[in-house]
Formats: sequence, C-alpha cells, structure tokens
Amino acid sequence: MTGRTVAERVARLRTDFDRSFAEPARVLDHESVELLAIRVGDRPYALCLSQTSGVHPDRPVTALPTTLRALLGVAGFAGTIVPVYDLAALLGHPIAQRPRWLALTAGTPPLALAFHELDHHLRVPVTDVVDSVTDGSGPRGYLDGMVRLPDGNRSIIDVPATRALVHQLAGHPLDPEESR
Repeated sequence: MTGRTVAERVARLRTDFDRSFAEPARVLDHESVELLAIRVGDRPYALCLSQTSGVHPDRPVTALPTTLRALLGVAGFAGTIVPVYDLAALLGHPIAQRPRWLALTAGTPPLALAFHELDHHLRVPVTDVVDSVTDGSGPRGYLDGMVRLPDGNRSIIDVPATRALVHQLAGHPLDPEESR
C-alpha cells in the first residue's frame, strides 16, 4: 500500500467511526434475538443481551465472609457496589476455577453474574430459539429455552429467574416489578 492509500483508508475509517456516534441507535427487528455465547465452567450456555446491562472481564471482586458458596463477593461499577454470584454454583455445577467474566444484569437492584468464558456475540433468527418446556423447578427452571447454533445447541439462561433465585438465597423476597 502506498502512503496515500493508507492515509485515505485511515481518513475513511475515522469518518465512519465519528458518523457511528451521530447515527441513532440500531433498532432490532422482532425476527432476531441478540445473545452472548458463554461458558459456565466447561458447559456452553447463552445469555440474552437484552437481559444484561454490561459485560466486564477481569473485574476485581472483594470476597465476603459468607456461607453461600454462590456469592463470590462484591465489585464496584461506576461508584456502585454490586454483589457478584457465580453462575456455575447457581446452576448446580461444580466450581472448578474462579470465573473471569462478570455480566451486570438488567433491572434493580444491581447484580452481577460471573462466568468463565465469553465465546462470542451473535444475532440469531427467533426461529432458531426453542422455548423451554419445564415446570420451573430445579436448575432447568433457570433456563429459558435453547438456541440452535452451528457449533452445537446452547441452553439460554433465564436472567430474571436467576435474579429471583439470588434474592431467595439472600433471604429476601423479590418484588416482581424489580426484576424487569
């Protein structure tokens, strides 16, 4: 590439980048769903992106004295102290190692769910999502269907149900409006 070609490409990339902030937020159609393909321990799962408000790697978590094995501790997010729970423990899986990633859940009060690997972000047609047919009891009660992917099917974690489980473990009821 010549110096002129590189300079033109850099200028075009800079213009496109600046323009992306001036454009309105992307509106999703109702024919697709955005997911995060994650790993909880060595098991593949998916999270609905709309049920999260952020994903953070390597965030320091301060341990707390507790008898709840799922409670890893607390972490700071924009001046707010947020409890961090291990998704592996909540889903009944053995805890092999400390999770690297934290997903802030949508809704109030703030809550972070820890998982081990973030595989990728994807948008899939709604037709690739199979609704769950469970009675809501046991670990499957915290799953909300399955998504068909080329690398295999993944169960989708029901973040509001997981949030309700955390409140139950913490010993206080969750107002149904708080989880939304």
